[in-house]
Amino acid sequence: MRVFDELCPAPPHWQVPWERIRATFRWVRAMEGVEQDAVHHAEGDVAVHTRMACEALAALPEWRARPAQERVRLFATVLMHDVAKPYCTQVEDDGRITAHGHSRRGDLMVRRILWELGAPIAWREHVAALVRHHQVPFWALERPDLQRIAFRASLLARNDDLVLLATADILGRDCGDTAEVLDNIGLYREYCAEQDCLDRPRAFPSDHARFWYFRKPGRDPGYDAYDDTRLTVTVLSGLPGVGKDTWVAEHRPDVPVVSLDALRAELGVDPAGDQRPVAAAAYERAREHLRAGRSFVWNATNVSRALREQCTSLAADYRGRVEVVALEAPPQVLRARNRAREAPVPDAVIDRLVRRWELPDPTEGHRVEWTRTG
Repeated sequence: MRVFDELCPAPPHWQVPWERIRATFRWVRAMEGVEQDAVHHAEGDVAVHTRMACEALAALPEWRARPAQERVRLFATVLMHDVAKPYCTQVEDDGRITAHGHSRRGDLMVRRILWELGAPIAWREHVAALVRHHQVPFWALERPDLQRIAFRASLLARNDDLVLLATADILGRDCGDTAEVLDNIGLYREYCAEQDCLDRPRAFPSDHARFWYFRKPGRDPGYDAYDDTRLTVTVLSGLPGVGKDTWVAEHRPDVPVVSLDALRAELGVDPAGDQRPVAAAAYERAREHLRAGRSFVWNATNVSRALREQCTSLAADYRGRVEVVALEAPPQVLRARNRAREAPVPDAVIDRLVRRWELPDPTEGHRVEWTRTG
């Protein structure tokens, strides 16, 4: 990413060019003046903390020793880790300042920002995943589901990157529990090393074993589950205009398709209207294929994990092998394609979908593919 390449601290001085960063990114300027909890952030507003965290990262010997492109990616992550705080911060009845949900919302915002900047998919998703999980090392050892959290983080990004991000985050604060939190981060690092998921994705015996590990709490990650699937469900995911129909025609020409666009036209439902009748019809068509043991394609936007889970869970219940194919296109290409459609989706609907857009990850299917079109 050229813009981050140019702004990332570099030898020999490792200076953070904050004024250039501030002038370049509107979302950095949006952090200014946003108050934080004084107990954990006595250093000042979100922008002050972000600058201090960037400077703390630039001073870490472990970060300086990384290859240049890894340094740039981590620097971009630290710069964006609290990007959602201006939109999540509120004052509670007791006067405390909180920012509940800023990690998850940050994931969504980072994806949109980097998509609009033209970042490579894998690079963008690595950064977004780190932002979503950036608080994990602070409290992970208290969680009963720590293993699944660490494994998922390893499949989406790298836990050693997460450790560096968390270290920079805590060193970029003025708070009284820095030493305790650093100890927790160190313990998380040791745990990930023991679980063989610190600097690499956690390995599973098979795709089927990985799929069911993340669906059944308490499952042994080393259990080589017998693959009893009897059909394949290909779940498409992508914003309107990415080319889902074209992909189906090219890659699954002889497979039945459950298409929400086709059902909307069949039922006379407007894209901006109530979609419940369309969804109900789609699930009934899907069940018909599943009961018959027929492989099929589920063609819908499915931009959120929750929506995809409804599809993948139904397929799993019928012993289906789940393939998730995520399609995307550059913003200008997507908008142009949509305008050229016989029945274009309103811009307001696309904007709403972009704000909810979560790319599928390897925990959601036997196979997950990311493909850029256009």
